[in-house]
Amino acid sequence: MNVEPPPGQSSSTGKESVPRDAPRIGPGSAADIGQINALIARALGAATGGGPPNFATTLGRHWRLFRRWLRFGAALMPGGVLPRSETELVILRVAHNTGCEYEWRHHERLARAVGLTAEQVRSARQGHTAPGWTQRQRLVLRAADELHHERVMSESLWSELRPLLSDVEVIELCMLIGQYEMLAMTLNTLRVAPDRLPDGPPPRWARALQRLSARRSHT
Repeated sequence: MNVEPPPGQSSSTGKESVPRDAPRIGPGSAADIGQINALIARALGAATGGGPPNFATTLGRHWRLFRRWLRFGAALMPGGVLPRSETELVILRVAHNTGCEYEWRHHERLARAVGLTAEQVRSARQGHTAPGWTQRQRLVLRAADELHHERVMSESLWSELRPLLSDVEVIELCMLIGQYEMLAMTLNTLRVAPDRLPDGPPPRWARALQRLSARRSHT
């Protein structure tokens, strides 16, 4: 007679099994990720009002790649040429399309901090068909969807987008979507657990720094 093992116990070994949602690669200690990456992780946590984020203490295990990737990511967010509210809207749509709860939770707060309303954040899940978007917002949301599903923008979308976005903005939009698709795939595959974030927006100094970065990117 087959007897079901107790919850959490493997039938083949009798040992405790790993929960299916447990991280495949867990957050690393300072020894695992190196002192420099540990300092970076603490700084990133301070910027959101929390502790070192799990994405940093996990990806930081790849010492050299992590820092180079962070520089690239910072050139897109918060240092990109697209308006910050637009950047966050696109990232939210990518998080929804990829089912990446980690990205969604982080950028839900950032989106509110840079001016998106609670209703707009919710509408990002519906996408470009939701009422209330400007033409430009609607088109960048379509771009996130088309690049997710088709890996290329249609001629129809391109013809509508080009009069509204500069060459530099279009290039950045494609790279932004690709960057957060890549990150979402990595976080989902490694099962990086969402962080416990405090209620409310990020600290005032962090919001001021983001606004400064946005202004500098347009000068």
